[in-house]
Amino acid sequence: MSPLEFDAKHFISHLTTRPGVYRMYDKKGDLLYVGKAKNLKNRVSSYFRGAGLTTKTMALVSKIDHIETTVTKSETEALLLEQTLIKQHRPPYNILLRDDKSYPYILLSEHRHPALLFRRGTKIEKGTLFGPFPSGTAVKESLNTMQKVFKVRQCEDSTYANRSRPCLQYQIKRCSGPCVGLIEDSEYEADVRHANMFLQGKNQQLNAEITEQMTAAASDMEFERAAELRDQIIQLQHIQEQQHVYGQTGEADVLACIIQPGGLCVHVMMVRRGKVVGSKSYYPKMPIEVSEAELLSTFIAQFYLSGAQELPKALILSHELEDTEILTAGIYETTQKRIEVLHNVRGQRARWLDLAKLNAEQGLQSRLADKRNHFSRVAALQKVLGFSEPPSHMECFDISHSSGEATVASCVVFGPNGPDKKRYRSFNIEGVEPGDDYGAMKQALTRRYKRVKSGELEAPDVLLIDGGKGQLTQAETVLKELGLVDIFLLGVAKGDTRKPGLETLYIGSKEDEVVLPPDSVALHLIQHIRDEAHRFAVKSHRRRRDKKRRHSALEEIPGIGPGRRKELLTTFGGYQEILSASQEEIAKVKGISANKAAEIYNHLHKN
Repeated sequence: MSPLEFDAKHFISHLTTRPGVYRMYDKKGDLLYVGKAKNLKNRVSSYFRGAGLTTKTMALVSKIDHIETTVTKSETEALLLEQTLIKQHRPPYNILLRDDKSYPYILLSEHRHPALLFRRGTKIEKGTLFGPFPSGTAVKESLNTMQKVFKVRQCEDSTYANRSRPCLQYQIKRCSGPCVGLIEDSEYEADVRHANMFLQGKNQQLNAEITEQMTAAASDMEFERAAELRDQIIQLQHIQEQQHVYGQTGEADVLACIIQPGGLCVHVMMVRRGKVVGSKSYYPKMPIEVSEAELLSTFIAQFYLSGAQELPKALILSHELEDTEILTAGIYETTQKRIEVLHNVRGQRARWLDLAKLNAEQGLQSRLADKRNHFSRVAALQKVLGFSEPPSHMECFDISHSSGEATVASCVVFGPNGPDKKRYRSFNIEGVEPGDDYGAMKQALTRRYKRVKSGELEAPDVLLIDGGKGQLTQAETVLKELGLVDIFLLGVAKGDTRKPGLETLYIGSKEDEVVLPPDSVALHLIQHIRDEAHRFAVKSHRRRRDKKRRHSALEEIPGIGPGRRKELLTTFGGYQEILSASQEEIAKVKGISANKAAEIYNHLHKN
């Protein structure tokens, strides 16, 4: 397969298992298909199985050039976003798109005593329709909730007209019984009006009105009525806290950015009428020493000041900007529209921001793992190193410890498709002075490349060493002793400020220094490999350290099993107390003979 072709297997291996929406594009960038998934990894992989695909699906798959995904919090949110995108773009392979007539609605009927009814489609019927909703289950749940709060009838007019006594819904306090005159028309009308306000999303007005009524009832000594209204307010507040998708209002663009060595991502999520209607990830070039706030400020200026992009009422940002006033003034001068810029948000806006942050993180991970992106970075590195062919096997080492404790060396491997995690290895370093990183590096390299010398392992094209001249010297010494002179050495040292983008490279030797520009894709690849080695080293070190700290020195004593260890610890209270005990005191412990006490004491004090 050409490196420029879409590699479905590689793409799927880095997909998340979260719910979301996937979009399939052809080589021209035209949208072919939009789909939703409860599990993105499983759903997308189903298009690329070996057998069982329909003719339509095989035709779709043959045209795919790349796939983009948007993560959502739930399958229901994925359904809403999917239908919104299908209506906006009408992709050619979404031929089974449902018309709005199949969607469920809530009807508030036009009647002396109006009812709240479940309806499908937009057939003309006297009353007010609310919707469409994403599923029939969502409508039924909403109606069930409203029955408890507002007690508006939900029976059909034919049932209502033939009642002579109240039904079960009245008995369980889910209807006020207008069919048999158990509520005044004015009171029922107020309940209907409140239900209407709730369906329109006027939650603040509704809460304020009911609170005012509760206060008035309490002032008039109508405590039972005040208690009913209080319970209604509590139920409404609970409902509003639970709602994530339905009944929300708001218009905003939510922007979240993430910066990592090797790449950055700005994710823009568009919210209209309280619903996520679209999102897209952008990958600008890395400027020197850029912060998240600077990145967002530059991106917003280029994205919105051109006038080509629709302006929302508000921008919700993952980081606070220093030049917010200048930016909003510039947008107003250009577009004559005032916008609100927010970063410290709560409630539904905070949930939107969390979702945008998640998508920015997922987008950058997918970008770094993309096979075609990796190939372009390897090609750039090939030019920097002066190779005749792109390096197909690169290894990188790093050392991690906690003040010399549990020292571990990591070895990560990058192949033609990027990180090859099955070939990652870690080395527990022994017999080296605590904190001696040079000695630790030499031991790890020797253990690794002895196996290369013997032919057990394949030699890498490039050996990347993180740590500068000192660590590079250890690598040169080891390779020279083993006679592995064909492995190309590449050292990476952090600059004076230790910020990404200012690294010094030692290409082939300590004397040949190179500083690449911060936006160099070759440098981004080097940063990615180095950071992956660091991540894996820290992970392996923590695992070893935690295992060691859970290990008891008593376990090393021959003939002392779990039972005797428990008796010793129970008697003395801890390891230090056992260490302080005399041989005679140890012999008094249940199950410990005088000879065994001598063995325990000698073992604990052998050093």
